[in-house]
Amino acid sequence: MIAESNVMVTGGAGSVGQMLVKRLLDADANIVRILDNNEPNLSELRSQLDDDRCRFLAGDVREKERLDRAMQGIDYVIHAAAMKHVDISEYNPFEAIKTNVMGLQNVVDAAIDSSVERLVFTSSDKAVNPANTMGTTKLLGEKLVTAGNKYAGRSDLRLASVRFGNVIGSSQSVVPLFRRQIVKGGPVTLTDDRMTRFFLTTNEMANLVLGALRHTKGGEVFLHDMAAMRITDLAKVMIEELAPAYGHDSDEINVEIVGRRIGETLHEEVVTEREALRTLEKDSLYAVPPETAEGNGYLKYDGIEGFEPTAEFVRSSADANYLDRSEITALLDRAGALEVPA
Repeated sequence: MIAESNVMVTGGAGSVGQMLVKRLLDADANIVRILDNNEPNLSELRSQLDDDRCRFLAGDVREKERLDRAMQGIDYVIHAAAMKHVDISEYNPFEAIKTNVMGLQNVVDAAIDSSVERLVFTSSDKAVNPANTMGTTKLLGEKLVTAGNKYAGRSDLRLASVRFGNVIGSSQSVVPLFRRQIVKGGPVTLTDDRMTRFFLTTNEMANLVLGALRHTKGGEVFLHDMAAMRITDLAKVMIEELAPAYGHDSDEINVEIVGRRIGETLHEEVVTEREALRTLEKDSLYAVPPETAEGNGYLKYDGIEGFEPTAEFVRSSADANYLDRSEITALLDRAGALEVPA
């Protein structure tokens, strides 16, 4: 469905946005508009891509008028612009709300006021039972996107969210942090040695977003089947695999526990207990339909073709089957996270 279509990616010059832009180009999009408030990143991405299908738009989601113009003639919108770092959002909650909530509302309103057919919002597993400002703004963002299907007043616009954990290689993942520390000879820092997380590759993340665009009937939260691991195992694997490549003895790089940051959780959840009861699945995709009650007049929902109720669902990384070290190595290798620049 991407072929010959016009797509806009907000936050398109960020790490996740760039991954999505490249996937859209590979899928033969007609035009890809990349909106970002980071001029240096936009300029660098332009030199990397050198593709005349790309349009590089300087702008901020906090400005509705800019979004109105940017969405003219657009078929699909992927909203990836956000304040995503837990500690920065916790220290700057007013700014997080301006971008992650009010900015998102601007994106939804601009989509409604345009000819956009589908909008996908990139949320986070931190939106589930949120313990910090960033997660709370993401949860509210999901609520706004779901409500937008009723608020739109037109049946040809569908809005949905996707939830994912750590995307290997993104700026929010611990993987590039561990690499930088290994390059310097350590130590590799962990906030808590009991910590577990869900991970997915850039390809899986893109499959999730494009799957949501393709399958949404409006109002769902989509997820991809994700691998879980202990962060201590991840650190040890990366030290073993990368230290020699950077001229270090892996036995001499220590793992140092530095203590949890404000708002940081030991484990991550991907759905709530209530959501798990209505979660649907198809292959490696999961969909949480919007919550409805007969006769409430809020949002009609008739299900998604090909999706069936899931037999079982691992809600938390605390209860998951963790990858062993060889499986972690294979995952990192598949994601290109163990490559060493020449």
